[in-house]
Amino acid sequence: MANPPMNVTQLAAFDTAHAARMLSAVREATLSGQRAPLAPRPVIEDSWGRMLRGGVDPDHDFRSGLLTPDEVRRRREESPLLPVLPVLREGLLSVADAARHIMVVADADARVLWREGSVPVLRRADSLGFEIGADWREHVVGTNGVGTPAVVRRPVQVFASEHFVRSHATWTCAGAPITDPRDGRLIGVVDVSGPLETMHPATLAWVDAVAKLAEARLRELHLTSLERLRAVAAPVLARVGGRALVMDRDGWTAAVTGVPYTSRTALPKSLSAGRRWLPGLGTCSLEPLAGGWLVRAAADGPQQPRAGTRIVLDLTQPRRWSVAVSGGAGEWCRELSPRHAELLFLLARRPAGRSAAGLAEDLFGDGGRTVTVRAEMSRVRRYLEGFLEHRPYRFCEDLDVEVLLPDDPDDLLPHSSAPAVRAARRASP
Repeated sequence: MANPPMNVTQLAAFDTAHAARMLSAVREATLSGQRAPLAPRPVIEDSWGRMLRGGVDPDHDFRSGLLTPDEVRRRREESPLLPVLPVLREGLLSVADAARHIMVVADADARVLWREGSVPVLRRADSLGFEIGADWREHVVGTNGVGTPAVVRRPVQVFASEHFVRSHATWTCAGAPITDPRDGRLIGVVDVSGPLETMHPATLAWVDAVAKLAEARLRELHLTSLERLRAVAAPVLARVGGRALVMDRDGWTAAVTGVPYTSRTALPKSLSAGRRWLPGLGTCSLEPLAGGWLVRAAADGPQQPRAGTRIVLDLTQPRRWSVAVSGGAGEWCRELSPRHAELLFLLARRPAGRSAAGLAEDLFGDGGRTVTVRAEMSRVRRYLEGFLEHRPYRFCEDLDVEVLLPDDPDDLLPHSSAPAVRAARRASP
């Protein structure tokens, strides 16, 4: 029988030194292939597995080149996290400094852009290479509180020898990803770190709560910008005949006239004024507005230019799955939720299509869960309208559909428990 996973926070709350020694024994046994006294936590065990498969050396403290000051300055100025720095500082810094922690804010590439807090702890961080401009991606420096949350897209606390690289075992950190509420895209990670003895079981919940406050602030700023655009749109649409709408530069709808309201339209990667094809609208005429676009839709409704269209389902990056469309429909890309990534993968594997009951069997092992499948497929078809057929569900026959898979079969939708996905992992060479 497998050993139960170690309850790090419970052990550390009573005796930090004892917990660190236990973790060191767990790490050494696990990495050497021996039976450990306790199993590492699943999120840590998964990360260690990625490090071993990726060839990260646990005994080598590798540091890539720092960003130049000019590049750090450029990234800070362009960072979508810049407007929420006051939220992060207010929520974290006063307590972090008193508790001998530092606050670290990294971008989506896990590059450290801001770092503040206890001066002695900042000096200790320097000795680990945890400094402004450092590359803290998981596959560069091993399991850590910045790179690992960026991979798994959820808050992670890494304590002592849970760090994959041995030299980081004197450190404790808790990080939470911050996503853009407009599109779910990862835009950075906020982390609170400090020496081993500063570990506290409540730190992760605290950091996660502040990250969510930052996301709420970004959502508020976005709604405010849409309200400003709506004020501009009202008199414009009043003068426009036919089918039209005003959207912001990310495709979020501010106002419509003559067309059904949809909250967002997938836009091409590069958009300029003129005639363009847009999902759900067909061929449109685009005119720039302050903060967005005036979109005049064709009078005869949307037509899908499918001939020569290529669809690429990219499943190579953990938790960063996407579908890209290129061809007569223009070029656009959309990040996928775990469920939508599963559905599109299953449909790509079955060109003849699957019924709702078949997809329910593939996803849940229960053909009766058709209501859930139909609801999710309805959401998928909102952005792949005209490229997916139903009865049965399938990609249209005249499309060129390609699926990009990870090199390691175990990394194929690694958190999916769908029977058909598990079977695909086993069947991969």
